[in-house]
Amino acid sequence: MPGRSETADLIASALAPLLATEKIDLESLEITPAGKRRVIRVLIDSDGGISLDQVAAVSKEVSAELDRLDESGQLGQNPYVLEVSSPGVDRPLTLARHWRRNISRLVKCSMTDGTTLHGRIVAADEFQSVVMVDGIEKSILYPNVKKAHIEIEFNRTDEN
Repeated sequence: MPGRSETADLIASALAPLLATEKIDLESLEITPAGKRRVIRVLIDSDGGISLDQVAAVSKEVSAELDRLDESGQLGQNPYVLEVSSPGVDRPLTLARHWRRNISRLVKCSMTDGTTLHGRIVAADEFQSVVMVDGIEKSILYPNVKKAHIEIEFNRTDEN
């Protein structure tokens, strides 16, 4: 993750094997100052989504790993608060796995050519997504997407 601090890189490296065992992806890791403390925010996700029980279990494991790093002096002297959660539906779709995890959901895409597409994701692979727009399947190459996010459906039916 570009622009990350050495401490964030250290934490991410320490968490990688733990999360890989659980088949969970580290979506982001952020360390921000909060007075005399730091807030360490860890966002996790997986192909099947993340339940609250999984977040709680991973939070305990991440906390234990951070305690080990802290005891060894690798985290510095400032105390920290740990927050572990999953990304919300308003997260931008920036990686192929984000598209794959949202198959069958409505998406709004701002394209690099200035157009906007609204449709339902019907397929996704590492290079492109297929979106049903007004009954027509359109292939969307990820480099052609300027910005994309899922649209929330409150009254979805199976026909959508």
